Amino acid sequence: MAGTGETSPRKESRVAQLTMLNSMADPDVEPAIRKHARWSLRWLDLKDSIYGKSVADLTPHEAARVRALAEAEGLGVSCLSTVLFGGEVEVGEDEFRRAHLAPIPRVLELAGILRPRWIRLLAAQIRVRSTTPDSTRYILDRQPWLLDAYRAAVEQIVRAGYGAVIENEVAGTIWSRPEEITSFFRALDRPAARLIWDIQNLWQMGTFPSLEVYRHLRPLIALVHVKGGMAEVPGGPLVWRSSLADATWPVIPILRAVIADDASPVICLNPSHGKAKPGYDYTDVAERDIRFLRQNLSEIE
Repeated sequence: MAGTGETSPRKESRVAQLTMLNSMADPDVEPAIRKHARWSLRWLDLKDSIYGKSVADLTPHEAARVRALAEAEGLGVSCLSTVLFGGEVEVGEDEFRRAHLAPIPRVLELAGILRPRWIRLLAAQIRVRSTTPDSTRYILDRQPWLLDAYRAAVEQIVRAGYGAVIENEVAGTIWSRPEEITSFFRALDRPAARLIWDIQNLWQMGTFPSLEVYRHLRPLIALVHVKGGMAEVPGGPLVWRSSLADATWPVIPILRAVIADDASPVICLNPSHGKAKPGYDYTDVAERDIRFLRQNLSEIE
C-alpha cells in the first residue's frame, strides 16, 4: 500500500522512535532535515516552514525535493501534519467542506511523493466552546454534517493506503475532556480513524495529564505529541512554557506506559505552549528535549 513499506516506522514492541515537527528543528526545511540526521532522528513530521508553505500547499516539485533531501540524509516521512479540519464549524457546511475536505485529493497527491505513514487532520473549532459542556452532543444536534465530512476525509485517506489521524487542539477545539474525544469517535463510527494525543493541548484545555487520562484514550491512540510546560501549583493549569526536563506533568511515567503498550511507535516533540517564564533559559530546547528523553527512557531508539 502507498502508506506502508520500507519507509514506514517499524512497529516493534516496547520500543519507540523520536521525531519532531520540522519547524521545531529549524525554521527552514533543508537545515531542519540536516539537523534531524545530526540528532540521529530517522523520521520527519512535516507541517509548515517548508519553502515558506504548509505541507498541504507544496507543489509536486517541492515535495519531490523534500523527499530527495530526506532520503539523502537517511530519513523517511512519518506524518503529513496538515491543518485541515481545524476551522470553525459555524462557517457552514459548504464553506467548511471547500476549505477542509476539497483539498484532500491534492494532499494525497503529495503523499504519493512524500510517502508518509499517517496524514493528520485537526479537531474542528466551535465558537460556543465556553458555553458547551458536551461538544459531541452539540455536533450531533446542531452540526451533524461535520461527522460526514470527517468520514469522507478518513475514507479517502485510508483508501489511498495511509493512516488517518485526528489531533486534539486548543482554543475553541471540540475536545477539552477525554470523554468528548471518545464520544466523538463513537459517533464518527470509523475504526480506521485514530487519535493523535497531544498531551499538553488537552492540558491547556483543562485536563491535566495523567496515566488515567492516557488509559482512557489508549484504545484510540495512534500517535503521541509531547511538549513541556509548567504549572504554578501542582496539578494546576498550564502557565509557563518549558523544556520536558522542567515540565510539571508526569512526562516519564506517561511515556513509559505509552511505549510499554506500543501505543505510539513514533513520539513527536512539539514546542511548548505557555508564557515565557522570566529568567528561564529557552536556548536549544529541541535538542535538550531529545537528550532528556533518551537519557530517561531506555526504550527510546
